[in-house]
Amino acid sequence: MKFLDQAKIYIRSGKGGAGCISFHREKYLEYGGPDGGDGGRGGDVWAEAVSNINTLIDYRSQQHYRAQAGGHGKGRKRHGAKGHDIILKIPIGTQILESDNKTLIYDLSEEGKRVLIARGGNGGFGNAHFKTSNNQAPCHANLGLEGHERMIWLRLKLIADVGLVGLANVGKSTFLATVSSAKPKITDYPFTTLYPHLGVTKIEGRRLVIVDVPGLVEGSHQGMGIGNRFLGHLERTKVLLHLVSASEEDVITAYQTVRSEIDAYMHGLSKKSEILALSQIDLIDEKQQKQKQAELEKISRTPVLLFSSITHQNVKHILQMIADQVEELEITDSRWQHTNLDKT
Repeated sequence: MKFLDQAKIYIRSGKGGAGCISFHREKYLEYGGPDGGDGGRGGDVWAEAVSNINTLIDYRSQQHYRAQAGGHGKGRKRHGAKGHDIILKIPIGTQILESDNKTLIYDLSEEGKRVLIARGGNGGFGNAHFKTSNNQAPCHANLGLEGHERMIWLRLKLIADVGLVGLANVGKSTFLATVSSAKPKITDYPFTTLYPHLGVTKIEGRRLVIVDVPGLVEGSHQGMGIGNRFLGHLERTKVLLHLVSASEEDVITAYQTVRSEIDAYMHGLSKKSEILALSQIDLIDEKQQKQKQAELEKISRTPVLLFSSITHQNVKHILQMIADQVEELEITDSRWQHTNLDKT
């Protein structure tokens, strides 16, 4: 299935049905009176987050969505039927934005969450509604109200516990394929990963969702390489696993390049908890491993882990550290939420 994380669509709710002008006619009933029914309300347009899809590709082939109009009123005080609603099924983590692609309307980050994005027009009143003591035979009815129409953007931000970041060809896809059942494309040339991949792994009963995004290059925030549009999928992660390849001649520059792009992107990525690791250590000897590890620890002022996805060396240790950090952050978030609830 092709991945698509942005789509612009047109939606329109249903028009309300018109009220009816009718008078009751029946043998032996001289004064039947007005009996025109009301029009039905137009259908609504809803959006619902579901778990069985993870791309917006369906909204490329179909970009216009119109709910059904309400039925017209009829004689004998029969009201028109309500128009059928439209429910847009979208992946969990999808944001709904105005046509400027900046103003956020809704953020559907939970499965089953449903929001109304365009309400159908009300139906018009039939002439029976206007009968009064002074007007026993009203000869007018209302037309139904028009539905609401708008252009909106759908923007998907994947929900994961861990985000993999690094330059191109540092082994992010190999790591994902090693620890999960995901099957990203793996080759020895840059930018093999062209769109994000999700994988699920377990470590000591703990379930972790990992997202791999295309590699960064210097100037990604200005559109170089694949750019930084896919960094949005890291905004919901709890921990970043920053990989620096052991095959890099200058691991310091490689590390600083990615950190600079993360800082330039903003949106809270620079404040996320980060685990720094030297990957692909099977490509160099032990002496070089220790040298490059020391260089990275000096510049980053944080411990640097060593691992190889090919030989599985220290892979389990990496996953355990990730699981511990994710659990610690969840506990902290839970305490913060309870504290705020107590204050309110």
